[in-house]
Amino acid sequence: MAADKSKHRKFKIAIILTILIFLIFGKNLLERRNFNELGDSFISFYEDRLMVESYIFSISEKLFRIKLLVNHCDFESDYSHVIEDIIAYENGILKLVKDFEATKLTTKEEGFLNDFKNIIQNNLRIAEYAELYSDEAGINEENVKRYNAYIERAIGDLDKLSQIQLEEGKILAMNSDRVVNRSKIWAQFEVAALIILLVVIYLLIYTSKRINDDIV
Repeated sequence: MAADKSKHRKFKIAIILTILIFLIFGKNLLERRNFNELGDSFISFYEDRLMVESYIFSISEKLFRIKLLVNHCDFESDYSHVIEDIIAYENGILKLVKDFEATKLTTKEEGFLNDFKNIIQNNLRIAEYAELYSDEAGINEENVKRYNAYIERAIGDLDKLSQIQLEEGKILAMNSDRVVNRSKIWAQFEVAALIILLVVIYLLIYTSKRINDDIV
């Protein structure tokens, strides 16, 4: 009779041990997934947010240079280089835009970036300096105003893109924090599971000893 009770008790203990082992194994798999997810978040934060913010800064600087050349066209004593400088800045901007496009874009980002790219490619192309200024007519105010309007619109796109980086960076930070908190919870569970496992092993040893004593 005692032997039957012992077998029944051992069977229950074996089930508990099996469940605990599977839970710990599942926890380790989840931890591995959390680790990968956290790593992806850090990579995305660097490549898709920090790097993009540096692109936006560089683009803004080049766009500001173009604006200076357009708005101060009447101060240029030698304007033979102005168009070449503007083209060089625009090409530099488009190269950075291409790098920007290679990152992970949200739908909003893609919309603002496409609008910005269209402005640079199609609206700010200045064929000759006479479109801005000539010695005979002076400043072509209509064209300068038109170019400035496009530049301001492009700056607005950049501001919105920069704001998106902050928003998306905040989301990534919150996701990382969620993963860390989830890992902490599972770590506490693992400690509890190990304690239960030790108790079960102790009970198993204790009951086995009692049975042996009864037999003797």
